[in-house]
Amino acid sequence: MKKYLLVMLSVLSLSFLMAQERTVTGKVTDAETGEGIPGANVLEKGTTNGAITDLDGNFRLAVSDGATLAFTFVGFVTQEIAIGNRSVIDVAMEQDVQSLSEVVVIGYGVQDKKEITSSVASVKSEDFNKGMVNNPAQLIQGKVAGLTITRPGGDPNGNYTIRLRGVTTVGANAEPLIIIDGVIGGSLSTVDPNDIASIDVLKDGSASAIYGTRGSSGVILVTTKSGKAGKSVVDYNGTVSFDNVARTMKFMTADEYRQVPGMVDLGSDTDWLEQVTQTGVSQIHNISMSGGSGSTTYRASVNVRDVGGIQINTGFSQLNARFNLTQKAMNDRATFSMNLATTTKDASYGFTDVFRYAVLSNPTLPVMFDPTVAGLSDVGGYAERDIFDYWNPVSIANQSINDGKDMRLLGSLRAEYDFSDVVDGLRGTISYSQQRESDMRGQYFMKTAKFQSANLAGGLGGIAQRATEARYNQLFESMLNYDQSFGNTDLALLGGYSYQEFFTEGFGMRGAGFITDAFTYNRIQEAQQFNRGEGSVWSYANSSRLVAFFGRANLNIGGTYFLSASVRQEGSTKFGENNKWGLFPAVSAGVNITNLVNIGGVESLKLRAGWGRTGATPNDSYLSFLRYQGVGSAYVDGSWKPAYGPSSNPNPDLAWETKDELDFGLDFGVMGGKITGTVDWYQRVTSDMLLYVNVPVPPNLVGQTLKNIGELKNTGFELSVNWNVIQTSDFSYTTSVNFSTFSTTIINLDDEGGVLYRANMGSPGQNDTELVRVKEGEKLGQLWGPVMEGVDANGVPIFKDLSGDNSYCNCDDDRTVIGQGLPDFTIGWNNSLTFKSFDFNMFFRSAIGHDLLNSYRGFYENTESTTVSSWNIVNTAAYDPNIKKAVVNSSHVEKASYFKLDNATFGYTLPSKEGAAIRRARIYVSSQNPFVLTNYTGIDPEIRYVDSGENGGQQDPLSPGIERRNTYFTTRTFSMGINLGF
Repeated sequence: MKKYLLVMLSVLSLSFLMAQERTVTGKVTDAETGEGIPGANVLEKGTTNGAITDLDGNFRLAVSDGATLAFTFVGFVTQEIAIGNRSVIDVAMEQDVQSLSEVVVIGYGVQDKKEITSSVASVKSEDFNKGMVNNPAQLIQGKVAGLTITRPGGDPNGNYTIRLRGVTTVGANAEPLIIIDGVIGGSLSTVDPNDIASIDVLKDGSASAIYGTRGSSGVILVTTKSGKAGKSVVDYNGTVSFDNVARTMKFMTADEYRQVPGMVDLGSDTDWLEQVTQTGVSQIHNISMSGGSGSTTYRASVNVRDVGGIQINTGFSQLNARFNLTQKAMNDRATFSMNLATTTKDASYGFTDVFRYAVLSNPTLPVMFDPTVAGLSDVGGYAERDIFDYWNPVSIANQSINDGKDMRLLGSLRAEYDFSDVVDGLRGTISYSQQRESDMRGQYFMKTAKFQSANLAGGLGGIAQRATEARYNQLFESMLNYDQSFGNTDLALLGGYSYQEFFTEGFGMRGAGFITDAFTYNRIQEAQQFNRGEGSVWSYANSSRLVAFFGRANLNIGGTYFLSASVRQEGSTKFGENNKWGLFPAVSAGVNITNLVNIGGVESLKLRAGWGRTGATPNDSYLSFLRYQGVGSAYVDGSWKPAYGPSSNPNPDLAWETKDELDFGLDFGVMGGKITGTVDWYQRVTSDMLLYVNVPVPPNLVGQTLKNIGELKNTGFELSVNWNVIQTSDFSYTTSVNFSTFSTTIINLDDEGGVLYRANMGSPGQNDTELVRVKEGEKLGQLWGPVMEGVDANGVPIFKDLSGDNSYCNCDDDRTVIGQGLPDFTIGWNNSLTFKSFDFNMFFRSAIGHDLLNSYRGFYENTESTTVSSWNIVNTAAYDPNIKKAVVNSSHVEKASYFKLDNATFGYTLPSKEGAAIRRARIYVSSQNPFVLTNYTGIDPEIRYVDSGENGGQQDPLSPGIERRNTYFTTRTFSMGINLGF
């Protein structure tokens, strides 16, 4: 009986509900043009019941009595209309002239985009680069005009070089300042790409001056995802990818090599590239949980990455966890936030030497020792040859260890209180953060290997090295904000104090002579060298402190005129006694022209201008002091005693680099907000650059001193345009493009004589050859060398007589500029399409006008290497068998412009039902670097902003444009993934 009663009640309830519903129809039009708006959203307020207008703007929706409908569309003002007794509702939507006013993160706060008067770019998570992303920098690669992010080659453990608006410093940190959830100097390695909500870039001096001595290279602000009250969400993202070699150097096969006169044939046919490469298989798993109540929100995530490199025995495993918590209290006047993040990474780095020797190895040489082949040595079972600069690449990969273990911990606490009950518009904030980083690097070269280890003096075999470094910094900041309106004028004031201290310490050992390879670097104390008083041990520690007072005022007059001014007074222990403090002011202004002039078809047009001064500090501490170091031993009073000597000259006048930047910009929106964009022109002048210069001894104690010298100027133009081309209920297409150009000129080098020569070519045979010239009054990036005109009868290149004395002198008088290492401009082009449940994204990137010096060709594109050392021959289209002498020259500098498809992603979102356990499911496939269009014959046409030499040493920003032999081969990646929401 009860069962039937329930059925009857259900039928009656359903009949009642049906009686309360009605169908509403109508049309949504553009109030200005009268045309229908396709793809507009019509939603019954307070429910999930809704519809989307068709191609003519018509809609039909069943709603409840007394319902209110909300009409929304991109670029138009949202309207809410109560239906009353009507069954037909036509809506004319007004264009939203404030459609550009999204919230953007700026220094020490957020601001409506419509009020911003500086050059600031914001990239939200939905616009990030797709596919296999292991580094947060990849998310915005090519997305921001003026911001270049490069990593030549495909090394999964390689670091990205980040440059904003070209080269602005030569002796300080050239990377932008990273700020993570308000923590200044945060490490990107503490953040997993899946946890990032947005990345904002402060591009000009007026925006970054509030960060003082660390703002010269720009500022990147990373905001991580947080939970939302009343919405509990669990998300899972999984990806598996496959990496393969995309580009290498072209070299001779065994058959081609055997045709070269004078070559050494060792009887085999070895594809060395195949021997040392593999398909790199990687997987990523990310799970996050978020939610909260009215006063508490949280988000927790765990990210696991297992990445395989294309070089055998390389890759890394990484675990990252993050927890964000926000709690409101005291009648919601107080807000407390806590962020915790930790990362551990175990890496096998391998050696770029593996690829280098795979290129130059004789292709007729067997991999393993063959006693029937003359001229081979048996070293650990591998075939080796007793020739200069050669090691078996397979032996290097299999008999050498190069490991790393990294740990990162970042924690921050923040408390904010609203004092509006005391002073209207007054808020106070205090925050504390701490970041700890530790790195361990361990290397071991086996007793049975020739590479590094064989033939050590005294019969010692096996070399181990172990080094650790720990870095710690803590930051305390306090701020007061005051926001108030006076009629049609809004005023926002900020004042604050910042204190940050840094500490770094490190320890390392290197020793040889192990009785067994089983010890490796984990029992480095077993090295016999230490028992002989040999080997090496080192340690170091340094610290610094930074104190700052800062303030800012923002003024908004009637939404038409905007003004911002800031100042930061900052002191650092890194500076000399006479220059401990610096003042960094900035001012910018803007005017919303569309509020003053009615321009047909233009919904928003804001003109802005800004000027700001920023600084840059030395990379290390104590550089202004007279320092001492051990210099051996001295025989004193009948015994040997440690001796110490000066390692640096004192410089009490050491100060920050100073960068003054002027920026003019225009923000616009047309076609109802469908097309928006930004144009910027800037000029940067960096003075008092930090550079080591040669000084006389005496009166100085050391031959070089770090000084503030010289000046450089950087000018550029940037354009960003976004176009929402089509948006209907079933189909959408959005495209965006950014274009940027910059030119860096050396104004003066002070006491360096007006010219510097840098970037040694290296061994074999070209150790005294400098590849770059830096000259006053000329552009940075000059590749320097002789101009090749032909080949003489002996196979030696003939060079052009540039001095006019009828002879070539092999000196700078007969060398000239043979290339430009920096590009004329860069382009990023994004395309996003959706069709029903399908989505497709393609991102293209291009750099035009830069040259690269191809080091491989400079060493091995000749027959000298074959006849003298039996190396292989680089075999590009430019190979000339008549050249028998390796001398780097103009013929080895190539145009390296490129156009590449960085990423293509195709996805499908599965249909979901309301109330289902899985609220969202999406599958996708992606390809990264599927093709590159370029005439460059080397490994990677990517821009080289710095040169680290043949051995990967300290990066030199004055020597761009050189592809070294330690370049990792490039990769092509195919990925498959799934996104699930519960």
